[in-house]
Amino acid sequence: MPPPGQAAMPGEPAAPGAEVSLGTIAAQWLRIGITGFGGPPAHISLLRELCVTRRGWVSEQEFEDGIAATNLLPGPASTQLSILCAWRLRGWRGALLGGACFIVPGLIAILVLAVLLLSGSPAAPVLGAASGAGAAVAAVAVQAGARLIPASWRRAGPGRPGRCRWIGYLVVGALAALLLGPWLVLVLVAAGLVETGVHGARHRTTRDGRRRPAPGLPPIALATLASSSVLGALSWTALKVGALSYGGGFVIIPLMRADAVDHHHWLTGDQFLYAVALGQITPGPVVQTVAVVGYAAAGLLGGVLAAVVAFAPSFVFVLAGARHFDRLRAAPAVQAFLSGAGPAAIGAILGSAVSLALSLTHLWQVPVLAAAAVWLLGLRRGVVTALLAAGGLGVLAALAGMPVQ
Repeated sequence: MPPPGQAAMPGEPAAPGAEVSLGTIAAQWLRIGITGFGGPPAHISLLRELCVTRRGWVSEQEFEDGIAATNLLPGPASTQLSILCAWRLRGWRGALLGGACFIVPGLIAILVLAVLLLSGSPAAPVLGAASGAGAAVAAVAVQAGARLIPASWRRAGPGRPGRCRWIGYLVVGALAALLLGPWLVLVLVAAGLVETGVHGARHRTTRDGRRRPAPGLPPIALATLASSSVLGALSWTALKVGALSYGGGFVIIPLMRADAVDHHHWLTGDQFLYAVALGQITPGPVVQTVAVVGYAAAGLLGGVLAAVVAFAPSFVFVLAGARHFDRLRAAPAVQAFLSGAGPAAIGAILGSAVSLALSLTHLWQVPVLAAAAVWLLGLRRGVVTALLAAGGLGVLAALAGMPVQ
């Protein structure tokens, strides 16, 4: 997208800064934050309808370029797209304001629901609804991973070696999600670096036969926070979620589960399923799930801290790189990295579905999971309706006296 402040030509979007006030950005991005049920497809549709179709603030090509650019970044792509569109209109002020208005409504909703579910002794129907919706989460994870496969497979190219590597990255990612827990992120990065190395070895020879250094990704510096501190450990978990999750929102699930359930024991397996379900049925990105983990670890302060840390990289990436996204998209090293990290992330999402299914503790949840799989994968219907219906079945199970806790 062009930098903010550029004068508009006839037929082009209105000049940012001149005709789009910060108040308008706040109102419109808040509306999307409140009504954005259904995950990234719904968010992208609402942003396109506002910025391209109804207001003409950006062109269709600029919007499509924005989608492509933000999909190159780790973290929640639809959140980054909302920040980028607001940056296009009013620079860094618009980006900060628009991004905050997009995120905050869902954050408030998910924290309220976290308090309801994790504090005190909720009524049996409430726990039944959570258990029913949680039972469907594994099917949601499979759907999320399956939707990413076609584009990633095309990126591997027509050649057999590239497709064999793609399958290898997918399998390694799935095994890492099942076996390695918090070290999964290193596998994702390693897959990207391996593909970058393969690509570089193929292209680093110049025409005169001399060798030159292959373009590479900047080194990733990871600051390890004090594990003895709950807030430090929580911040580290949230940072991994926000800064190192390639392949869409659902890759955060194995990352979070390893820390929140297996390592720190902030949540039980059942409660983690509740958290993921809440992240799906509330407006805004699925990354909001990290706020439930934060609440379980350290109350409301932990919930807010986890959300701030998880979303901060998205703001940094967009504010620092918005002017350079076209060059970023064209960089061979970046494309190669994503060709490796992408299938590994898809594998991690699919592997997480196995862990989520194994977390089910009641027999009645199994047919709920099966029904959700038919709804989502067979009939290709929506996630929100699947979770709400599964929650309704959970309420019926509770009223029938079946175990829900």
